[in-house]
Amino acid sequence: MKIFLDTAEIDEIRIAARWGVLNGVTTNPSLFAKVGGSYDDVLKQICRITPGPVSAEVVAEDVGGMLREGRHFAKLAPNIVVKVPMSEEGLEAIARFAQEGIKTNCTLIFSSNQGLLAAKAGASLLSPFVGRLDDINEDGMDVVRELVAMVRTHDLKAEVLVASVRQPRHVTQAALVGAHIATVPYKIVRQMIHHPLTDSGILQFRKDWESVHATDHEAPVSVAVS
Repeated sequence: MKIFLDTAEIDEIRIAARWGVLNGVTTNPSLFAKVGGSYDDVLKQICRITPGPVSAEVVAEDVGGMLREGRHFAKLAPNIVVKVPMSEEGLEAIARFAQEGIKTNCTLIFSSNQGLLAAKAGASLLSPFVGRLDDINEDGMDVVRELVAMVRTHDLKAEVLVASVRQPRHVTQAALVGAHIATVPYKIVRQMIHHPLTDSGILQFRKDWESVHATDHEAPVSVAVS
């Protein structure tokens, strides 16, 4: 399963890239609002850091506006994927983008039927929001499981991207049900790395190593008597 970082923070993306676990990045207007500046400049920087897909989200609600924004984003870098919300207008825009050879990420998917329609329209990525479904007492991973089965059964040319990840367990579950991608906030990736037993084990190994060297230095030096 591929790991995308769900952020617009350049420093976070650089760090994840150095770890060797970064396959792509997803952004949205809310994430960009935390960073500020020029959205185009931020996207270009991200695309230089990772050769993987970088999702740039349209904010227009009409088909014409979505197409204008998406075409603009697609010209910024070859690895840009245009992020389009699930709606009647969104489906039409996705179909138009597919005809033009522009890859899309259909976002705000909350049912497997929505994902199926997005795949039929030509979306490259299908983004079910598991955390938000969990928030309303529905099992978000059920939608992921159904979408994965649909894509495999009917050989649909789309990948299931698990979004709205709230905890490391979501990543584990996504991998187990066969999701192609999980897009994960930086803090969740760090939580995946660390475990209290790992951290305490590293600390204990270091203490033991230092104690051995301290003993070596304190050992008396024997002097040969002629």
